[in-house]
Amino acid sequence: MHMLLTRSFPQSFRYGLTYAALTVFLSFTAAAQVNPTQPSPEDAKKLAVVAAQFAQLSQKLRARVELPMPRHESRLLPLLAESTLAYVAIPNYGEASHQALAVFREELKTNEELRAWWQKGDMATEGPKIEDRLEQFYELSQYLGDEIVVMAASEGKGDPKFLLLSEVRKPGLKTYLQGLVKEISDKPMPEALVFDANELSQAKNVPADEPIILIRDNLVMLGQGLDTLRQFSAQLQEKNSEFASTSFGKRLIKCYHDGATIIAAADMHAVLSHIPKSAPQSEAIFERTGFSDMDYVVWEHKNIAGQPASQMELSFLGPRRGIASWLAAPGPMGSLEFISPKAVLSASLLLKDPAQIYDDVAELATASNPNAMASLAQMESALQLSLRNDILARLTGEITVEVDTLPPQAPVWKVFLKAKDPSGLSSTLQTLFTAMRVSPAESDEDGVAYHTLTVPSGQKMLDITYAMADGYMIVGSGRRVVSDAIQLHRTGGSLAKSSKLISALPPSHTGKDVSALIYEDPMAIASFSLRISPELASSLSSSTLNTPLVIAGYGEETVLREANRSGGVDVGVALMLGAIAIPNLLRVRRAANDASAVANLRTANIAQITYQSTYPRRGYAHDLASLGPDPSGSHAISSQHASLIDPTLGGASCTAGAWCIKSGYRFTITTTCKLQPCVQYVVVATPVSNNTGTRNFCSTSDAVIRSQIGIPLSAPITATKCRSWAPLMP
Repeated sequence: MHMLLTRSFPQSFRYGLTYAALTVFLSFTAAAQVNPTQPSPEDAKKLAVVAAQFAQLSQKLRARVELPMPRHESRLLPLLAESTLAYVAIPNYGEASHQALAVFREELKTNEELRAWWQKGDMATEGPKIEDRLEQFYELSQYLGDEIVVMAASEGKGDPKFLLLSEVRKPGLKTYLQGLVKEISDKPMPEALVFDANELSQAKNVPADEPIILIRDNLVMLGQGLDTLRQFSAQLQEKNSEFASTSFGKRLIKCYHDGATIIAAADMHAVLSHIPKSAPQSEAIFERTGFSDMDYVVWEHKNIAGQPASQMELSFLGPRRGIASWLAAPGPMGSLEFISPKAVLSASLLLKDPAQIYDDVAELATASNPNAMASLAQMESALQLSLRNDILARLTGEITVEVDTLPPQAPVWKVFLKAKDPSGLSSTLQTLFTAMRVSPAESDEDGVAYHTLTVPSGQKMLDITYAMADGYMIVGSGRRVVSDAIQLHRTGGSLAKSSKLISALPPSHTGKDVSALIYEDPMAIASFSLRISPELASSLSSSTLNTPLVIAGYGEETVLREANRSGGVDVGVALMLGAIAIPNLLRVRRAANDASAVANLRTANIAQITYQSTYPRRGYAHDLASLGPDPSGSHAISSQHASLIDPTLGGASCTAGAWCIKSGYRFTITTTCKLQPCVQYVVVATPVSNNTGTRNFCSTSDAVIRSQIGIPLSAPITATKCRSWAPLMP
């Protein structure tokens, strides 16, 4: 049960295959594009075609898959231990995943492009496994109740004990689980790991960390070790339901009142009490942050006014203070009126008085180091200004950052700061530039003064422009960028007025002021982070992934709240799927690259031995190009181009000191030559990045391949260094 849930459940979580289809596709696409080389135009077109089919499938799944109904109560919650610290409750998605799989299989029969992708390449082997796991998950779900709960409890000061439990809706679960555990386990698993109540009391010689399944009183429980299950079983026997009457239990019950789909919560006050105390000074600093007052953190997914939404709450024992109080109470945000409708990403915050934040930072910094602010004081003295009084005190705390383009395009960005004293802030900046002997270029347009600084950035020069307009200081990547933002504000064509922002606001917002607002174009972010080709992005543009993501934050006296609409891909589920699917797929890709690197080193060793025996006057080849084929295509074999390795590994550019890339790894050879011949060499393989491999490899003229885990190398290593690494086990 444990292994099936951890392997299969994420694929079915929340919407079954409704959104997992797109997630799986994008994950494999991401893994395929980890290699620094971009896909060929032909491959890009094929991916775009398949992406379009997945987008279409997504719409069918949304229309035809019936999701579990919201739950207004929990029969499992009252059974939990009074010492429960954390609680996660999810519905049984077995039926939904089964429906989604049926729709997917039906689509495979009629959709030639989708079928071709599913039956080729990685998916030829991974696809059937995914289907099998979903079938197993559905079979298991038929034995389980409508809700599955995971809880963590701690008695005394020990580590928390985790327990998963669900109701049992039909007999035969024990026999089914015993067979299932044997089927999916990577190692022999004794049937004794699935117990009933009598067997549990008599069980012996079970490893303390072994997952144990207990079936009793129409409940199934999964826990770590016999003691955890025995303790919970004894509590059930005593019919102890005190948790529901605790303040944490009451807070969780409140989540069900309006109908809950998913609940995740932790009693942070209790969690903090179980963390071992650190040094008194560190404890004092943490107390000053205000987060020592945390009470509960609760994340819910539910329907609000008929619309699906997610919301999170971090509550405190009293009024927020310290860093926890920096987010101000909800209020109007005029800076939203400057944001372009074409923005890729924007983040807006209402902070409390920046001068007070400065005081908090200074207090925290000097608490651990009395001289922490000394260098700042010296700089202020030299510049004849005060960061706190001349700059921060002239700001209100409203700040918005906007990004309009992402690499490889030229960066377009803007920052908006609401000013209490715009003229005083302008004077301070002039004083600063004078002290720094910098003279910004100045120009005027429509009564606005623009100031532009040209700064070096690598091999380029970038313009940074600022202006004061309508009570705000606007800073951006160039004069036109700033003037366009001011024009948007004055003509009313900003993102704040656009239907795509308004329609994406959480249903609980209903025109309220906010303390924070984050806007994201998920397709643009996905194109950047996963290196999606333009053709692929265009194919996905009509999918649910193209629905803007908007997160609203509210700073109340004793609570911080977050809310977002999840009519498309819920942010929490997307993060969970991404965190599970993409890293797992990248690990598969990295493992394949590692294996390929080792094979290429063996090939290089064999080639060197052959080269030495063929050209004894030269000894070992002094670079990979000498081992590769003739770049002219003449197929001539010589000591300059011995044609012993392929052109990818031994191309004409793979000369001494240069790196050649193959399957996510960079390769090079260095040699030790005493005039002639070369009597020793070192061949090195290092990942192109942390995403393409996990280890560095090397081999010398002894032909032993060695490895070391670490960051990718920036330069070759010596033979002595190579021999200090651990030999690769066969």
